[in-house]
Amino acid sequence: MSAASLYLLHTQPDQRLLSTWMVRHRTGDLGDALHGLLRAAFGAQAPQPFRYLDERRGLLAYTHLDAQAMATQVALADPLAAQTLGLAACSNHGGYRLRPFPTQWPQDKELGFEVRVRPTVRSGQKEQDAFLHAVALAGGADGAPVDRQAVYAQWLREHLAVREGAPRQPWQGAVQLLDMQLSAFARNRAMRRTQPAGDSTRKGHAIEGPDAILSGRLRVTDPTAFSHLLARGVGRHRAYGFGMLLLQRAD
Repeated sequence: MSAASLYLLHTQPDQRLLSTWMVRHRTGDLGDALHGLLRAAFGAQAPQPFRYLDERRGLLAYTHLDAQAMATQVALADPLAAQTLGLAACSNHGGYRLRPFPTQWPQDKELGFEVRVRPTVRSGQKEQDAFLHAVALAGGADGAPVDRQAVYAQWLREHLAVREGAPRQPWQGAVQLLDMQLSAFARNRAMRRTQPAGDSTRKGHAIEGPDAILSGRLRVTDPTAFSHLLARGVGRHRAYGFGMLLLQRAD
């Protein structure tokens, strides 16, 4: 997704239709269902990262589609997917809202943030909760105590920083993390689907892992990189409802 232009999309999915979609597609994972719906409605232009807040506040997503391009995509979308997502004007919620989002940020601007993430690290061929990985490195149950919030703060810093010895990505080095709190935490099983081979359908498999909401304050250190960071999102599983940086005034 280009950081040259960015828009904030807001919809309110129809809960009844969403539940029906999940049953029909045999998924109990809301992120997987919304991922499928956005792909059905927009194809390769599906907005991401996105965040589903709740039934009342709906779904937010960053997209590069401007008003005209969005209207075209919605007009060509799968009708049921569009109605389920609340995109259609005939839906119970009256259609979507789209507004331009800033792409030019002042140097050293301080902002409040909230982000839902899946803080995992690679352990062998699998993903592992960064906290459980840190506990194992500390000696397990008999080792030194490990603080989950501190581990996740370090995980976030590492994901936002320029990585030594690796090519710099456009979104790295965008911000300095001033403070962070672990606002909510759960463990859940997320559905992920393999890419189809030939005429076969996508097969789903469940992955257990952490589901954390991190909040705090940050300082913009590279305005151009910050625009790329917003458009990209943080961490993995960004197409499934994770990684969208929600911003607010620092106070």
